[in-house]
Amino acid sequence: MEFTYTVTNRVAEIVMNQPPVNAFNSTGWFNLARTIRAAGEDAGVSVLILRAEGRGFCAGVDIKELAKDGSKIVAVNKGCYESFEAVHRCKVPVIAATHGFVLGGGIGLSGAADIIIASEDSYFGLPEIDRGAMGGASHFLRMLPLQKVRRLFYTGESITAAEMAKWGAIEEVVPRDKLVEAAWALAAKIAGKSPKALRLAKEALNGIEPVDIERNYRFEQGFTLELYTSPDSQEARDAFVEKRDAKFG
Repeated sequence: MEFTYTVTNRVAEIVMNQPPVNAFNSTGWFNLARTIRAAGEDAGVSVLILRAEGRGFCAGVDIKELAKDGSKIVAVNKGCYESFEAVHRCKVPVIAATHGFVLGGGIGLSGAADIIIASEDSYFGLPEIDRGAMGGASHFLRMLPLQKVRRLFYTGESITAAEMAKWGAIEEVVPRDKLVEAAWALAAKIAGKSPKALRLAKEALNGIEPVDIERNYRFEQGFTLELYTSPDSQEARDAFVEKRDAKFG
């Protein structure tokens, strides 16, 4: 089971559930994108909650799929792009409710959302540099200042929910057992507004953003593809799957 989708009182909820770490292969990303778009197109939906079950929110792409077949990077790139775009361009507000790890593609999903509510155990990062890939900085830049993103991108380090909140990236940090309740409370408040006004507000807010994150992310993905043509990328993926330190020439 990759995820479930339900609608209650004008609130749609997508719950990712892909053990062990909610990492999706190319097919999974395309399926997620289609479901997010469907929520936005549903006249009976006024707000969407995106959350997860399991150990963490989302660990990104399925590295094992790419380690077996590097050519899958084209489909994975496209699937990630469509999922993040679906969140950002969803016709209704999207609340990302995160817990545990929010890594790689998890940054794309949460960074594309309108509002983030995080549990106290959430931590955010782009470990791509240690996985033979690039990408995600465009969405991290919606949450954190440029110099902070650069450090995290170069080092592969993570940042806690409490630190993210200091930068204004997270609306609310709550105990893990209160996460779903907090997300639904905010969603219910939003869902009580005029459906027409909410959709116009989402379109207007997207229209006045200073940066086109879809264009920027697509630009980033070109470098992922370039990196994938190098031996360093395959070595990084192999080392990750084999649970050892990478050895670069």
